[in-house]
Amino acid sequence: MKCLIALLLLSLPLLAGAGDFVDLRDAPAIAGDAAAGAAKVTVCVACHGAEGNAVVPVFPALAAQHPGYLYQSLAGFRRRADPASPMTPQVQALSDADLRDVAAYFASRRRNAPAVSAPMDSPGARLFHDGDPQRGIAPCQGCHGANAQGHPLRGSAPRYDYYPALAAQSADYLAARLRHYRDGSQADTSNALIMRGIARNLDDAAITELAAWLASTPRDPPSGDYP
Repeated sequence: MKCLIALLLLSLPLLAGAGDFVDLRDAPAIAGDAAAGAAKVTVCVACHGAEGNAVVPVFPALAAQHPGYLYQSLAGFRRRADPASPMTPQVQALSDADLRDVAAYFASRRRNAPAVSAPMDSPGARLFHDGDPQRGIAPCQGCHGANAQGHPLRGSAPRYDYYPALAAQSADYLAARLRHYRDGSQADTSNALIMRGIARNLDDAAITELAAWLASTPRDPPSGDYP
C-alpha cells in the first residue's frame, strides 16, 4: 500500500498545476462556528436528516463527520458546479464562511447507532483491516483507522482531517462512492486521486462487503475538539 500511495503522490505536483486540482497535503485546518451553522442547514436536513442523520440510504450521514472532510466536500461541489448534481444549486450562494459553519455544525452532531452490530470476522472486516494482496486490494485502515473513525494521525496535522470517518455510514452511499472512485474519472483532489487508485481493484462483491461492514460499525460520538 505504501508503494502505491507513494507513486500516486509523486504525480501530484504535475496535476496540482492543472485545472482546479486541490492538493490537500498542505490544506489548512478548518475553523467554523457550529452555532452559526445551525441556522444555515435548513435546506440540508431535507435530504441529510435532522442533525445530519440521513433517513434515505442514498444520502450520506453528515453527523460526527470530520469538519475538514465536510468542508472540502462542500467546496468541491461549489468548485465543480456540475449541473447534474443536486448539490450544485445548494452551495452556489454560500460563502466560504458559510461552508465552514455548516461543516462545524454537522461535525458536532452525534451519528445514529447502526441497526446491527459489526461482525469482526466478516469478509468486509477482513478486507478493511488486511486488504487482499492477491487481488491488489490495500487495507483501508491505513487512512481510515482501525475502527473506521478517521485517519490514525488525525490531530497531528490538518491534512489528516480531510480523510473521512466511515463508521455507521449508509451502506448504499458507501457502495456508490466506491464504485464512483473505481469507475469514474473524477479525481480533483489529492485524496480522491489516491482513492481512485485504491478502488480500481475492488469488484462489486468486495464493495458490497466493505460497505456492509462499515455501515454496521458504530461511530464514536463527537469529542468536542471541533473548531
